Amino acid sequence: MTTVQDIYDFLNSIAPFDTQESWDNSGFSVGSSSQEVTVAALALDITPQTVRMAQQAGAQLLISHHPVIFHPVKSVKKNDPVFELVASSISAVCAHTNLDAAQGGVNDVLAQLLGLENIRVLPIESSERLLRCGTLPEEMTAEAFGEQVQKVLGSPTAVADGGKPIRTVAVCGGAGGDFIGEVAGLADAYVTGEIAHHEFLQASQRGLTAVAAGHFETENPVVA
Repeated sequence: MTTVQDIYDFLNSIAPFDTQESWDNSGFSVGSSSQEVTVAALALDITPQTVRMAQQAGAQLLISHHPVIFHPVKSVKKNDPVFELVASSISAVCAHTNLDAAQGGVNDVLAQLLGLENIRVLPIESSERLLRCGTLPEEMTAEAFGEQVQKVLGSPTAVADGGKPIRTVAVCGGAGGDFIGEVAGLADAYVTGEIAHHEFLQASQRGLTAVAAGHFETENPVVA
């Protein structure tokens, strides 16, 4: 018999939960660790809709990337994801920044999809494990690289041109715009999901081509 705990232990072996960022809330979130699992569902986010889909599939466990509980919960009401999980007798395990940082996780998959070679961890002061860096097979302009990212991920992209040819590329799935100041000088281009206006300006001023390719689009490939 396979239980929620068995699956949690497996996930912990490939993306250790103790490697998550200090602000994160990855791990076993809802349900019973001893619950038997014959069907597990997978989603980027736990919403009432994904809970219903998991229930229709006969799942006892829903594994998500984003935590279903992030901030202190003051109430749980109908149509809240946590309420729907409990009402449906579905447990939840969430693997967020530990999966971002894991070998073969979110950022490795993103780097591979973008065709990067010599992929490696890019340690920065804010995070020693999250980011990845690699090289393109040949130099590209910012415009051409932005078009390639859009084609590969199937999402609209916003690009800040760093003003130089691109060969070395850093990546961070999701909302990684706040790392721009640390990535500048370490790569020619940086691909992430969300970048604020002032972060685009900072990238251009620092000679870094920055590409915002969508939070969902940069993270979903790992669960697709």
